[in-house]
Amino acid sequence: MNKAITDGVLLMPPAFQNGLDVWSSEDGTPGSDTYDGAPNAVLVASDPDFGNCLELQKTVSTQKLRYMGDTPLLPGCYLQIKARIKAISGNLPAVRIAAWAGGAGGVHVSGVTEVAGSTTLTTYGEVVEITGIVGAGTRGGVDMPWGTAALYGHFGIDLTGATGGVVRIDDIEVIDITSIYLRDMLSLVDVRDYGAVGDGTTDNKAAFNAADDAANGRRVLVPEGDYHLGGTVTFVSPVTFEGTVNMPTDKMLLLTKNFDFSSYAAAFGNEELAFKKAFQALLNNSDHESLDLGGRKIAITAPIDMQAAVPNRASYATRRVIRNGQLEASSSPAWDTEVFTSVATYDPSDPRTLSNVANIATIPVGALVEGNGVGREVYVRSKNVGAGQITLNAALYDADGTQNFTFRLFKYMLDFSGFSQLSKFGMSDIEFQCNNRCSAIRLAPTGITFNLRDCFISRPKNRGITSIGGGCQGMLIDQCQFLSSEDALDVSDRITIAMNTNANDVKLRYNRATRFLHFAVLAGSNSMILGNHLFQGDTVTNGVRSACLVIVGTYTSSTISNNYIDNAHIEWTNEQDPTPTNTGGFSFSAMSIADNIFLSGDVAPWFSYIVIKPHGANHFLNGLSVTDNRFRSINGNIDRAERVDTSFADLDFTRSKNVTFAGNTYHGIGAQVSNPLRVRHTEGSTAKNWDVQTDGELPFGGRARGVDGIVALDEITNAAGSTVYSMPYVQLERGANNDNIRLVWEQPVQGEVSLAIRIDK
Repeated sequence: MNKAITDGVLLMPPAFQNGLDVWSSEDGTPGSDTYDGAPNAVLVASDPDFGNCLELQKTVSTQKLRYMGDTPLLPGCYLQIKARIKAISGNLPAVRIAAWAGGAGGVHVSGVTEVAGSTTLTTYGEVVEITGIVGAGTRGGVDMPWGTAALYGHFGIDLTGATGGVVRIDDIEVIDITSIYLRDMLSLVDVRDYGAVGDGTTDNKAAFNAADDAANGRRVLVPEGDYHLGGTVTFVSPVTFEGTVNMPTDKMLLLTKNFDFSSYAAAFGNEELAFKKAFQALLNNSDHESLDLGGRKIAITAPIDMQAAVPNRASYATRRVIRNGQLEASSSPAWDTEVFTSVATYDPSDPRTLSNVANIATIPVGALVEGNGVGREVYVRSKNVGAGQITLNAALYDADGTQNFTFRLFKYMLDFSGFSQLSKFGMSDIEFQCNNRCSAIRLAPTGITFNLRDCFISRPKNRGITSIGGGCQGMLIDQCQFLSSEDALDVSDRITIAMNTNANDVKLRYNRATRFLHFAVLAGSNSMILGNHLFQGDTVTNGVRSACLVIVGTYTSSTISNNYIDNAHIEWTNEQDPTPTNTGGFSFSAMSIADNIFLSGDVAPWFSYIVIKPHGANHFLNGLSVTDNRFRSINGNIDRAERVDTSFADLDFTRSKNVTFAGNTYHGIGAQVSNPLRVRHTEGSTAKNWDVQTDGELPFGGRARGVDGIVALDEITNAAGSTVYSMPYVQLERGANNDNIRLVWEQPVQGEVSLAIRIDK
């Protein structure tokens, strides 16, 4: 690049022979004294070395010679000032290139270097060439770096040292040497050419912006050094970082043409900081919808407060995705769980509030709540310190009154809870390598359609995904693997939970989870659990098994289908009901469990695959469909596939409604239940009353409350051997457990019938 050639910029000062009225004996500024008619300056016409030249006698301590014209200094350009000089007589002076830097409006630019290195003349008649380079940037060989404030200069030389000597000076040259600083076919624009200084403190925002403006599609280079940016910088050109940048937390670096983690890692020189700044940019620029980690492993040393990384965003609801990489928790005390205790009061009439909380200022939002009558996965959603109140994500089932509560603050690799709302946010193809040091993700308190796809959550210390509020509304967890840190522990010793939810419309599809205490604790309704492989066994003979799915709530309107449930069970409970005794008309309602594989081995005989656990009296089944499942127990039979956990209360089987339990297969299961239950009954001798047994094969040990039909499988005959064509009537709920029926005929008869007996009406 040569501006004199490409743009016709006039750089070269006129020859001395054209007149000395443009050559100043001061700084070269308008109105300064010139050498025109000066007694110590004369033009020489035919010097043997220079031809026409200027002969000058040094009369002051610093004899200045400056061209008074405004020689432009364009951003990105570097000028070389060159002069040839020889001593003629008298004292031998020193000589140097010198200049005066001018800015907008003719103002002197102070604080910049305006002289080059000095050379002392040692021999009369010897021609000495002196040079100096001036430009915006601090580059190798640049004597006078002026930054971007200087727009022009008055260039020339200084004579220093003893006075009285006479020298002759050839015409001074100013040439554009920018080309020696350009790389590879002019494809790079160096930020130093626009005044950037990599000293760690100088604010380079203006220089970076100027370089980006000048790049015009070329690549911008940030060379070695530490460049401070005092404000937000947006690059519309691609950028290469050989050096690093530093900037305040609330200022952003927006790389619109190469927005990826590798670029931010190069820019900030620290992977953890780079991830925060890249996430900050992700939520602050419309030019990119996703952050590609480029397959990189990022070491995380402490929980990342994702909202604190984006101070200008308290909420966000535009689709954004982080993809393709691994986040690994490094050893650090920052991951340690914090434990707090406090006395508080609970009133079921205000079911999601703890009041009169002692030391409430110390209780952190997002902490797990433990205490008498507190169900699983109850968290501090928010708090009001002034009022002494904590808002919970869920109600407590039996905590009326005042008691001591424990609050456990788990530490999460990515913590979104600082956002008031986060919607349409996704992460895909990422492994969260927790290394049994931390949990993985804590969601925002509100938001919709958080999406985790094709990810691994590996060895979390306490939790995989935690929802402390409604940030799980419509959450999508697809094709992920959840690998427990407690694989070697027996079921009874495990504490980790892969995820919990509080809101509606959650979809868990085609995931795999191994050996957690629970895979998912799901509150809310309208959940869809499809195609997952959930394994929670151990090697203990006759061992206990925990629930892989805990469905919390009575009216769920949920579907569990096509899953492989291995050495685990489904638990359906109402442990987040502040008044758990049922007084309404719904109770345990609207659940479909279909086309699943249930397998267990080496389990206690009382183990069951489907368990309903009421926390209060008067609950009943009101819309349950269990169809086309495959139940199998190996290495020991179990009593039944389904049961009621009566630790707190039993179901009221006098109210069962709309129950279908059909098309299932059983292997190694004692009671092969169905509803309606087909029973073949043979009466070998004549009797008016036939007592028909169900042998415990009605679902959940329910009552025989209905008969769909009675079919005679052969002749029904009386004592005389005559065929009887009349039908019997049915007496329901017979026997000690109310699970048998009686057929009452008009006369004593014998024969065989088939019946369809129901637990519901």
